[in-house]
Parts: sequence; C-alpha cells; structure tokens
Amino acid sequence: MKAAWVIAHQGGWDEALLVLGPLIVIGGLLWLANRRVNAQLDEHDDASTPR
Repeated sequence: MKAAWVIAHQGGWDEALLVLGPLIVIGGLLWLANRRVNAQLDEHDDASTPR
C-alpha cells in the first residue's frame, strides 16, 4: 500500500497529467476540426472559381 502512495505523489506529475491530458485531447480535436473546415472551404473555393 505504501508503494502506491509514493507513486501517486511523485512531485505533482500525476496532477499535471490530470490537467494536460484533457487539454491535449481538446487541442487535438480543435486542430482536426479546423483542418476539416479548411479542406471544405478550399473545396468550395475550387468549385466556385470560373475557368
């Protein structure tokens, strides 16, 4: 039991992961959504450009 307590409180890295984990996931989802929107806008611009 003591080993689990020591691992769980090693300098605050576990608390940092609780904050950084969700931020990384949200940032990744925003990056993916932005990429998809930009691809759709490029596709729309290419279709509406007269040749």
